[in-house]
Amino acid sequence: MKASLTALAHDHVELARAASNGRSASTVHGGHERALRQTVMALRGGEHLHEHEHPGEVTVQVLLGRVRLVAGADSWQAVPGDLLTLPDRRHRVEALEDSAFLFTTALRLP
Repeated sequence: MKASLTALAHDHVELARAASNGRSASTVHGGHERALRQTVMALRGGEHLHEHEHPGEVTVQVLLGRVRLVAGADSWQAVPGDLLTLPDRRHRVEALEDSAFLFTTALRLP
């Protein structure tokens, strides 16, 4: 299977701009029943993903726009091409402008 992350990012940013909650997402690989899951997510500027934890490894690769990752007192800004590795604690992603990113999660092996 082949997917254009660039095209998906643009499509989801447009959907997020029009959505009442300011977000849009679709899984491009894996899912809840698999260890690896990759989701293209888009947030309208000023929106954020609520603080949460994940029982495994998580990365965010920015495709469009500019985001900030916040984990406790620490934060990092990222632009297209940047890859953020999320710390193993509660975190949230904030859109500093209309943005899209590839959110990758991998469950920990027993």
